[in-house]
Amino acid sequence: MSLIAAEGLSVSYGDSEVLSGVDFAVEPGEIVTIVGPNGSGKSTLLRALMGAVAPSRGTVRRKPGLRVGYVPQRLSIESTLPMTVRRFMDLPRRGPRDAAETALGRVGVAHLAERQLRGLSGGQLQRVLLARAILNAPEILLLDEPTQGLDQPGSADFYRMIEGLRGDLGCAVVMVSHELHVVMSASDRVVCLNGHVCCQGTPAVVRSAPEYRALFGTGTHGALALYRHDHDHDHGHDHGHDHDADDRESV
Repeated sequence: MSLIAAEGLSVSYGDSEVLSGVDFAVEPGEIVTIVGPNGSGKSTLLRALMGAVAPSRGTVRRKPGLRVGYVPQRLSIESTLPMTVRRFMDLPRRGPRDAAETALGRVGVAHLAERQLRGLSGGQLQRVLLARAILNAPEILLLDEPTQGLDQPGSADFYRMIEGLRGDLGCAVVMVSHELHVVMSASDRVVCLNGHVCCQGTPAVVRSAPEYRALFGTGTHGALALYRHDHDHDHGHDHGHDHDADDRESV
């Protein structure tokens, strides 16, 4: 069965309808990237899938007992608030210490456990948020523009890490991208959203869809830029930032 399935989902804020008639389902283990212009309802869709926003029409069904991990678009931190990464991992309730250490290690920031949150770089903070999201071994990870504020090398590294987590944890991934035409090469499906589902399918299908080209064709000539991964290359690379230009291709 689907982990989450929305049928005829509509969401309104006051008199403004943000989503209309959305049908959307996530299957176990798949990676789905949602793209769309600002104001297209991408974040609202994630919040509705989580149950944080009530539909005005339609339904959202979740697998009973579904474990969800969520990485928000941004986290505002009071500059005077003394809080270490390790303490943050214990919110809202303290869990096993080894679980937090394992999660931080999985995303490559175990060495930051005693650092103050307010002193982290944007990329470090995103990894800490991701570590917190995988604490409960989620069956599905929902990520709301997780690479916002990161440069292209940082985004490429983050995408690789998400693909690795999908493999390690066996979880599904739904990721909203603020980069309208940039998706992970590992995406099983791309959903183009603009208040409703304009088109969806593999990157190859979406790139040629007239609905996609109508929205983004002017700026991107209808191209989808994919982040390739090391195994896609004919020669090896390390995971540093200097090869990012090689990691993007237009299709």
